[in-house]
Amino acid sequence: MEIFDKLDVDAWLHAVDLGTGREIGFGADDPVVIASIVKVLLVLEFARQVAAGQLDPAERVVVRAADRLGGWGTAGCADDVELSLRDLAYFAMSVSDNTAADLLAQRVGPDLLPVLAAELGLPRTQVIGSPRQVLESLFADVGARDADEFARVFGDLPDDQIRALRVYDPARTNSSTPRELTRLLTLIWHDQAGPPAACAMVRDWMSRQLSRTRLPSGFPPSVRVAGKTGTLPGLHLEAGVVEYPDGGRYAVAIGARTRRPDTRGIDVDLAIGQAARTAVDTLRSV
Repeated sequence: MEIFDKLDVDAWLHAVDLGTGREIGFGADDPVVIASIVKVLLVLEFARQVAAGQLDPAERVVVRAADRLGGWGTAGCADDVELSLRDLAYFAMSVSDNTAADLLAQRVGPDLLPVLAAELGLPRTQVIGSPRQVLESLFADVGARDADEFARVFGDLPDDQIRALRVYDPARTNSSTPRELTRLLTLIWHDQAGPPAACAMVRDWMSRQLSRTRLPSGFPPSVRVAGKTGTLPGLHLEAGVVEYPDGGRYAVAIGARTRRPDTRGIDVDLAIGQAARTAVDTLRSV
């Protein structure tokens, strides 16, 4: 797509009309790293267990210093924080809180996420670890002890060493395909990914994501966008559903990886919004 060619980035996209099933995309069946988009599966499993009465969403959890993984949300707190399982899910989705997601995964059972993907008919969606395991693999591959040391070391790594990191290899980290990501969203929006109450919870959390520079940036304020981003250095992703006032609903999975270290992240994010808008406009014009 010309939008991405101008930035010299590699990109992929799949979009589907939730009403008609019409679709459009490129690289739709390529295996791709999903980074924090895996949190959609995590909170879905949590919501299903809540709906089944297996978990109390108000159960209290204390986030301690040893739990912090770096990043946003509770990870940046100076002191211990107590909150509910439900609020862990909220923070995991709204600000992509890795610490909250990791603690939620421990309570839900991370081994259940591959089972859930298989149940939903997502054979190419691979979940090999929790947020902690993924971040620890990243730190280990660059020889860093924590997020601060990683930030210092990463900028000096040659490109070939960066591309060899496990977190960038779909075969060795959490991954899926753009088509399977839109299928997951389609099932959630059609109340087919679990009990309707569970699907409604996931839709609500996705609608409360604070990041607005990717998918939402391509659409006017009258269009509602519920999504989940995924981010690694040089890798920008989002999967979400775009809902128009006229009732049109479109699931979109899109991502881009920079080829040059000097490419501005905001330019990639805005290109993602433009490309998503172009794809949805094409579906709406058919």
